[in-house]
Parts: sequence; structure tokens; C-alpha cells
Amino acid sequence: MELTILMPCLNEARTLPGCISEATGFLRLAGVDGEVLIADNGSTDGSQALARGMGARVVEVAERGYGAALRGGIEAAAGEYVIMGDSDGSYDFFNLGAFLSLLRAGVELVVGDRYALPCEPGAAPWLNRWVGVPLLSWLGRTLGRCQVHDFHCGLRAVRRQAFLSLGARATGMEFASEMILLAAAANQTIAETPVWLRRDGRGKRPHLRPVRDGLRHVKSIVKLRRSKGGQGRNALKGNFAKMKGETE
Repeated sequence: MELTILMPCLNEARTLPGCISEATGFLRLAGVDGEVLIADNGSTDGSQALARGMGARVVEVAERGYGAALRGGIEAAAGEYVIMGDSDGSYDFFNLGAFLSLLRAGVELVVGDRYALPCEPGAAPWLNRWVGVPLLSWLGRTLGRCQVHDFHCGLRAVRRQAFLSLGARATGMEFASEMILLAAAANQTIAETPVWLRRDGRGKRPHLRPVRDGLRHVKSIVKLRRSKGGQGRNALKGNFAKMKGETE
């Protein structure tokens, strides 16, 4: 199987069907041999049954946390490539062609860039979009010696075996930073592609806790920088491809 479209899930019954419908539509229209995989993290709202009813495969991940759910999903994925994204309706799973093209071209990690396109009005709190994410991304670029613009975009893609070789361990939101920094230190090829951010469709408080999760990102970035020493300094100087969705 070529592609797994992976979505972490914790009580997303309101938005999950739309996400699955977009993902299956992409696979069908693009003619891709793939699956939709839901990494459920303990939902109690019937999300699992909804997903199975729409033809998605569901894997139960007992260890709690955003990173734990994604790691569990990647480990369970049947595809050579894995495109992952939040199941809150904020990302467009119908337009994944740029991610797949970059993976097919040999890129090992593709990260969405939410700053390359205007987002839907109200899609992101002002403080998060213009202060929190830019500051944490700057810290990651500075200490990790890599050029990724948007460290925390929830829509990204990996070559499954390349990701598994990194030994990622983060269980929370800091998993997003850990993935990039480990890939950089391992000299994996990284590219970015523009992503349009939509409003969260759940109508409830998001799982993200800006202060707590921001501090976890900082701790993770600093810890990885210390543990890797100088390994990441030259990691992406020649490997980073700012392709913006196009292969050369």
C-alpha cells in the first residue's frame, strides 16, 4: 500500500466524518492505493463507530497525548507514506497532492506552512498565530539549525520507515517539534508546502493549552539540542527543499 492518511482522534464525532469524507475522496480521485486510519485516544462520543461506518480503519492508542496517538498511528499504518492531520476540520484532506508528490520525489518529511497562505478568518487566535508559533518556530530554527518556517502545523507527511528510524518519544503537542528536530539531526530531507488553515469545526475548547504546551515545546527543543550536540548544525543546510508544493 502506498499511502496512509492518519488522523488522531479524541471525541471528534462532530468533525471526523467530514475529514474522512475528504480523505477518501482524495484517494479515490487521485487513484492512490491507500487507507484512512484513525488513531483513537480514548473517545467516548462514538467517534470510533462513526469512523468504521465510513470505511476507515481504527487503531486504539491507550497512551494518552497528541504525540502518543500519532506515533501509535504511524506504527500501525500500512502505507509506505503517511500523511497526518488533525481531525477537527481545520485542514483540507481533499487536497493532499503536493504532500504526496514531494514524498514520491524522495522527501522524507513534508511540513505544512500555514503562513504561506491567508487563513480563514477566525481560524487561529491572534496571539497563537503571530506570537506563540513564530517565537517557538524561531527557537526551533535557531537551536535546531534547520529552516522550517512553521514548526507546529498539524498537517505533515513522512516516509514511514524514515520516521520510525528517528526513535521519537514525545507524547504531547511537543511531538511536532521533536519530529522536525530529529529529522534534521538525522540529515533527512525536509520540505514545506503551503497549507490553508480553516476554522476548528468542533465548537468546543481545543485540546491545545497554549501556555502549558508552549513550555513543553521549549523544553523539548532545548533538551534535543543538548542531547544531539552539534549533530544538527549541518543537517539541513543542503537538504532543506523550500519547494512550496512543487518538485524541481
